[in-house]
Amino acid sequence: MPIDPYILLLLGTVGLAALLPARGTGADVASGASTGAIAFLFFLYGARLSTREAMDGVRHWRLHVTVLACTFVVFPLLGLASRGLVPVFLTDPLQQGLLFLTLVPSTIQSSIAFTSIARGNVPAAICAGSFSSLVGIVGTPLLAAALLGGSGGGFSADSVVEIVLQLLVPFVAGQLLRRWIGGFVARHKKVLGLVDRGSILLVVYTAFSEGMVQGIWHQVSPVRLAGLLVVEAVLLAVMLLLTWYGAKGLGFGREDRIAIQFAGSKKSLAAGLPMASVLFGAQASLAVLPLMLFHQMQLMVCAVIAKRRSRDPEAVASEERAAPVRTAVGTGSRSG
Repeated sequence: MPIDPYILLLLGTVGLAALLPARGTGADVASGASTGAIAFLFFLYGARLSTREAMDGVRHWRLHVTVLACTFVVFPLLGLASRGLVPVFLTDPLQQGLLFLTLVPSTIQSSIAFTSIARGNVPAAICAGSFSSLVGIVGTPLLAAALLGGSGGGFSADSVVEIVLQLLVPFVAGQLLRRWIGGFVARHKKVLGLVDRGSILLVVYTAFSEGMVQGIWHQVSPVRLAGLLVVEAVLLAVMLLLTWYGAKGLGFGREDRIAIQFAGSKKSLAAGLPMASVLFGAQASLAVLPLMLFHQMQLMVCAVIAKRRSRDPEAVASEERAAPVRTAVGTGSRSG
């Protein structure tokens, strides 16, 4: 069961913010740098996302609609239902963070990786993740405004303008410039990936520093944290079961069901952290805590599921049937 190294970096950043939070002028500098980092992140998202590649998957529209429904309809409904767990299991801020978690888009990289390990429909997982990210750029802030209301930091006309300027404008700019900079972005994928992650670490440090200065971490006790973990474990289990058996009920084959399960049950930490910083302001540190915990939990659980799916008798039989075909093709090419 993998421990994501990036989670360890995030936890280290949280520890640094707890010991040495940014204050005064330092806080102003960190806040400005964080704002710039968020804009740059969404510019890169726009520059990387190939609309043409995403549109190539339209023929799997039933699969993509299913994943989007799980991500932006079923998940939020469960998030709203968690309101009934206050105050027994969750505090109000933690429940709002949990609700925000249910609004963010699905992951791309880990969904593809787990789908591949489980011998599922990898192209469909790629398209589903791309569609989810694209919809989330607009859909997550709108859903947050509708469902979180004033508790999300006070949604007003100024908040909408801030969301547009920090998230949508850079993303659109990246899409418009992709024709000229897409090759550069692809060639320097590893370096820009480090920039991505470094920017998110800066966003986390700024958010948790502000939370430390304001003393909001006194609201989270070990008992509340344990309650949050239990609730998130149930949430993940429900979505994994629903995506697997629901897809079967809708008539999808095994490979498509695997793609639906992994793309429809996960949430993106990379997209959610910068969005939370914009949407929640001073409350961002508590808002992202449920997302950080859920991210690690989904990696550990889905890694086990993917391994088991790869050993399904149906998958093994399919692999054995394909092996003679590949051998025959290879022999034919050599003899010709």
